[in-house]
Amino acid sequence: MKKCKQAPPLIWLALLLLLAGCTVVSTPYRLTKRLVRGVVWTVATSCKVVAGTTWVVYRIGEFTFEVARAPLDWELAHGEIDSIDDLPPVEAIRRDRVKNSPYTVKGQRYVPMSVAEAGTYREDGIASWYGYETSRQKDGQMTANGERFVPAGFSAAHKYLPLPTYVKVTNLENGREIIVRVNDRGPFPSVHNSGSGDRVIDLSLGAAKRLGFYQQGTARVRVETIDVAEG
Repeated sequence: MKKCKQAPPLIWLALLLLLAGCTVVSTPYRLTKRLVRGVVWTVATSCKVVAGTTWVVYRIGEFTFEVARAPLDWELAHGEIDSIDDLPPVEAIRRDRVKNSPYTVKGQRYVPMSVAEAGTYREDGIASWYGYETSRQKDGQMTANGERFVPAGFSAAHKYLPLPTYVKVTNLENGREIIVRVNDRGPFPSVHNSGSGDRVIDLSLGAAKRLGFYQQGTARVRVETIDVAEG
């Protein structure tokens, strides 16, 4: 598998159309390099093409993350989001204005933390999970930063972390750990359970299975950002 060369975020798809092969594909999601707790995880980046769609593949330790842009006409996985940076969500995604921009959900404004603040983030609380093996939508769903939502993958939604951010999640009930890619917003209060908005993170189905709480639905976890560097 060939290494991906870097390209500016707004032209990577154009380059893909002009040139053939994995070498022209670049991720539009820049990794945040932090040296806070002294431990740095190495991120190996490559890419693959499946059915005409180019996926950027990140590997951190034993965990693999496959990332691709979603078509802008796909529905948001967390459809409660009304606006991002005072723009309709799709327009904010198109303009690449979602990383830590304020957003609103049912009239409530959320202000994400800065990259510097995220570097020391650590919180204990309740985790839930979302997504299904087969999407209920005809084609698929899109995360709040414009990625294809992969329920079986290792991703997560968080109300305040910059998008994307990698975090380590520890199930405090059984000791299992996982690294996930935070690429979506949530969880938010629902009409059926207003307390759901108090949960600290919403994990993908695949992550919930890996942490061992898929059947019970929620678990008490510890969430902490990890320091990453491209290798």
